[in-house]
Amino acid sequence: MSPSDPPTSSQLEHTSEELLPVVRRARLQRLTIYEVEESELLILERGALGSIYVNISIALLSLAIGLTATLTTAAFPSDRTWLLFLVVTVVGYVVGASLLLIGWKSRKSISDCVREIRRRLPTEGLDED
Repeated sequence: MSPSDPPTSSQLEHTSEELLPVVRRARLQRLTIYEVEESELLILERGALGSIYVNISIALLSLAIGLTATLTTAAFPSDRTWLLFLVVTVVGYVVGASLLLIGWKSRKSISDCVREIRRRLPTEGLDED
C-alpha cells in the first residue's frame, strides 16, 4: 500500500477507536428523568435574570440609604446640590424597590415551575405499564 492510497474502512475504525476516551460507568440505584417543555425551560432560563435584578436592587437601595443619611446630616452649599442628592435618592429607592419586586416575583415563578415539573412524576406505589 502506497502513501497516496486512501485508508480502508478497517484502518479508519481502528484510528477512530484510538481517539475515543475510555468511559467508566458506575451504576445508579435509580435515575429519575423529568421531561421539560420549552416554555418551562424559558422560565428556568430567566431565573438567573431575577437574581441579577435582586443584586442590582440591593446596590441601589444601599446607595439610597447612604444618600438619605447624607441628606439629613450634611450642609449643602447650594440648593442645586441638595436637589441633585434628593433626586438620586428618590430614583434609587424607586428603581431599587421595583427591581426587588421583579426579582422576588421571578423567584416565585421558578419555584412554581420546578414544583410543576416534579409533580409529573407518578407516586412510588404505582407501576408504569
